Amino acid sequence: MITIEDIRQAHESIRHLVHKTPLIHSRSLSAMSGAEVYLKAENLQKTGSFKVRGALNRMQSLRTGRVIAASLGNHAQGVAFAAARLGITARIVMPLTAPLVKEEATRGYGADVVLHGENLSEALSYALSQKDYVFIHPFDDDLVIAGQGTIGIEVMEDLDHPDYILVPVGGGGLISGIGAAVKPLSPETVVVGVQTESALSALTSFREKKVVERPPSPTLADGIGVGRICERTLALMNRYVDDLISVAEASLAPAILLFLERKKLMVEGAGAVPLAALLDNPERFKGKRVVLVISGGNIDSTLIDRIIHKGLLAEGRVGVFTVIADDIPGSLQTLTAVIAAHRGNILDVVHERYSYDLPVGKTGVVFTVETRGREHLKDILDHLAAKGFEVRTKM
Repeated sequence: MITIEDIRQAHESIRHLVHKTPLIHSRSLSAMSGAEVYLKAENLQKTGSFKVRGALNRMQSLRTGRVIAASLGNHAQGVAFAAARLGITARIVMPLTAPLVKEEATRGYGADVVLHGENLSEALSYALSQKDYVFIHPFDDDLVIAGQGTIGIEVMEDLDHPDYILVPVGGGGLISGIGAAVKPLSPETVVVGVQTESALSALTSFREKKVVERPPSPTLADGIGVGRICERTLALMNRYVDDLISVAEASLAPAILLFLERKKLMVEGAGAVPLAALLDNPERFKGKRVVLVISGGNIDSTLIDRIIHKGLLAEGRVGVFTVIADDIPGSLQTLTAVIAAHRGNILDVVHERYSYDLPVGKTGVVFTVETRGREHLKDILDHLAAKGFEVRTKM
């Protein structure tokens, strides 16, 4: 089992190869949550993720010049970057379904990318079968965990005895390392892991005190969509972690949007779960000094617009609703006049005349409207209802 000394050694070993990422105090998030909020911005790390820390620490111990890993994203890029810096040949196995942008990013760091299998499990099996390479596991490895734990060392250097540290949890390597670093230095600091309700292997295992496999559902936090943790990380979590909690999948897009708007930070779904947990549990953290570990910022660019739209919908700043109106000239003008009176900004209008549940002579007018928030949207909908229109919401 790793110790604080292992993590200190890792820190000395890799500190010249990675960024000491900033610990950013956020006035806006503090005001919103009632806590004193600090952000450990690993999204600003080399390769856009904390994963490079563990990869570098593991690979500096090698005598061979050939490594292999299986990954869809951050671990792949971390191993590829570390290999390039250390003069090691890296092969990364990705499933055929891997997003092209992640495949190309990994190639860009100099790795040989092999596409194999229809899913990550098949890619992993293939990687493990390649006996001429040293396999680099994303979390079931003491040196990898110690490398991730260097984040805890940096936090404690920059902030004296925080009350809470909230950490995203997938396979458990990140929180195991951070917990092993923080607890010996500040026993009173509460280390809390956060998972999305779509991927609960670590939380279930932590509570049942045994490894439990829980295949993940599709999630915005794909970086922590791990179906099975390992005995190594479970033992470390049992020793160094105080609690694991979960957040609803619907909380992730608003958290990503908050990081973009309030802090100008690009944060991936996995990195946003600590903020979602903070905002979903304000009473627990009120008045406390809370560090949120932003694990990464590698969002697929093709998803960004959808994530922003989902976040705006969740906050009521974009409303989608249908108004049932008479299909006669002037009806649309009446409806838009109500919205304009409340200074709602109409983004889109679609007529649905042929829905099976609409009587002849009626039309459904689907509006997408930008508002200031839920109360503003409610005022618009209430006014339309007061005018005698049937309103069907998709809030």
